[in-house]
Amino acid sequence: MNPESQRFETLLGAMTRAICAGDGKAAAACFTPTGVYHDGFYGEFAGREAIARMVTEFFHRDARDFEWRLLEALSDSRIGFARYQFSYVAKMPGSEGRKVGFSGISFCELEGGLIRRYGEEFDRAPV
Repeated sequence: MNPESQRFETLLGAMTRAICAGDGKAAAACFTPTGVYHDGFYGEFAGREAIARMVTEFFHRDARDFEWRLLEALSDSRIGFARYQFSYVAKMPGSEGRKVGFSGISFCELEGGLIRRYGEEFDRAPV
């Protein structure tokens, strides 16, 4: 793996671990101050404060027991891609206790060693 891909994998790994742990501030620290996280369910969150709120007030409000496994991270220091496997246990009414899992691809625009924009593609049908 090239050095840029290793740095990207470390950065994305820090973000995913923080999100799974419910640590919104640590997740947001992986972004530039005006960074954007575009979530496939909840939409777009711009800026570190909004990203931190997304983790605590959306993700961990509606689910628990997150698992996020990164696969095949690749970067040239400007953009980065990684496949992932993601799962959680739902807390939403009517779905409480159900484990949900899916695979997807993360794609990031990078700036100064941080994420400027995070996006993802995954099949929403099984969710």
